[in-house]
Amino acid sequence: MSGGWLGRTAILLLMALVSVAPANADSPGSELERLPDADHTFTSPDGQVRVEQYSKKKDEYDRVYQFWTFDGKHQNGALLNRDEDTDLAGYPAGFRFSRNSQWLVRMQKLGAGYHTLFLYRRTGDQFSPATPKPLGDMAWDYFFSQPVSGKMHRKSRDRGSLNHLQVHLVQGMDDNYAGMGKHWPDSRYVVLTLSFDSQGEDKPLPWIEGWRCVFDTKTGQFSIPTDFAHHNAKAVEFPDRRRR
Repeated sequence: MSGGWLGRTAILLLMALVSVAPANADSPGSELERLPDADHTFTSPDGQVRVEQYSKKKDEYDRVYQFWTFDGKHQNGALLNRDEDTDLAGYPAGFRFSRNSQWLVRMQKLGAGYHTLFLYRRTGDQFSPATPKPLGDMAWDYFFSQPVSGKMHRKSRDRGSLNHLQVHLVQGMDDNYAGMGKHWPDSRYVVLTLSFDSQGEDKPLPWIEGWRCVFDTKTGQFSIPTDFAHHNAKAVEFPDRRRR
């Protein structure tokens, strides 16, 4: 009789565990709805993986977003922006796959005049972060290691700070930037462009608009190709101090 009681207890415990386990752990779940517009779904060049965007209401006026990858059969779902704050972004995003379908760039708006990039590496039919922090943050680290940053203050309580920081992806990942005259190894390089202006400075300071650099997915390093030098020189703007 005790054996029967133990058996029934085990079954009840198992049912309890099943009831509290998250349903559809590999899918967005019922509280999020898929963005229906085809512009919000992105498929890899090999056709084996796609990115879908989902959202839900945050409050009366705002929505939050999640990004999910699925295989061609819409199985093996994986949350792309996992562990980013609350796993919810404040805006939808744009996505670009590398030509060989092994890399994925997320183009993410952060707010009015603010934009960054995330880079993901493919393993099987899922993607995981390819860099220790957003690719856009790493690009700013690189910029401020260069002589051109000079007297520009990334952040300073008494001298103000940068405003409207934007990192964008330069068009050309789909052809390895052949349109820019490049003959680079397949899907190895990512070209970025940086822009910002300064606020709260006691003296006018330079700002940049469209400053370019390249990220090497093989080495994890940034560089500036020689033929970008002329473009970057024009991307740095110096205010006319004589007007003050």
